[in-house]
Amino acid sequence: MSETPNPAAIEMRGVSIGAMRDVSFIVVEDANWTVASGEFWVIAGQQHSGKSDFLMLTAGLMTPVEGSCRIFGRDTRTFGEVELAERLRVGLVFEGGQLFNHLTLRENVALPLQYHRNLSPDTAAAEVQPLLELMELAPLADITPANVSGNWLQRAALARALILKPELLLLDNPLGRLDARHQQWWLRFLDRLWRGHDWLGSRPLTLVATTDDLRPWQNAQLKFGLLHDKKFSPRGSWDNMEASNDPVVKELQAVPIGETM
Repeated sequence: MSETPNPAAIEMRGVSIGAMRDVSFIVVEDANWTVASGEFWVIAGQQHSGKSDFLMLTAGLMTPVEGSCRIFGRDTRTFGEVELAERLRVGLVFEGGQLFNHLTLRENVALPLQYHRNLSPDTAAAEVQPLLELMELAPLADITPANVSGNWLQRAALARALILKPELLLLDNPLGRLDARHQQWWLRFLDRLWRGHDWLGSRPLTLVATTDDLRPWQNAQLKFGLLHDKKFSPRGSWDNMEASNDPVVKELQAVPIGETM
């Protein structure tokens, strides 16, 4: 008797996506996409191409205007309290971090443990300490976001998304506001998460990141997609992106139009 194959981490069929601020305004039409567990995708698009809306829908925080989106086999239209365990398999890092300004970095990272696991503040604080140390955040842990640079705020947002040890991690333009040194740290750390970090018990993590700049993401082992003119097109390998004559792809690689790679 053959085993039932594991469901895809993400499966979109005929998905149309409305804008977060006005769902009647369609930003993506008829998207079809499958992400297998253990894959690392980078979704590229110009500013205002719908990348954040695309990611919010992928996380189950929005529902499709048309079509269906499944996360680990569960239709996101039915997500509710009963499906909470499924939703917690997904971690999300918002662009800019979106931390709570009245809480310290430690308290921000510990919040999911208090909310979803009903841990006391002291117990949650103790549980986050190893992750803060791993991510070099311990010296800043008791400072509020207003007194921390954007480089470290973004890293704290990543820690908050990782504290429940998700199986799928979604990142909205994670490198966009970082300086070069922090960008390199992120690329190394995400690669370790994807391959199976000790923090996750050596279990590989499925990742999807959005970007409006492809240059930092040049990696032959990643998969790429493009959002443009309300269309989403999976492009496959970096070689496919690099060889593309699409003017939008060239722009996202900072290649002048008319110049070959």
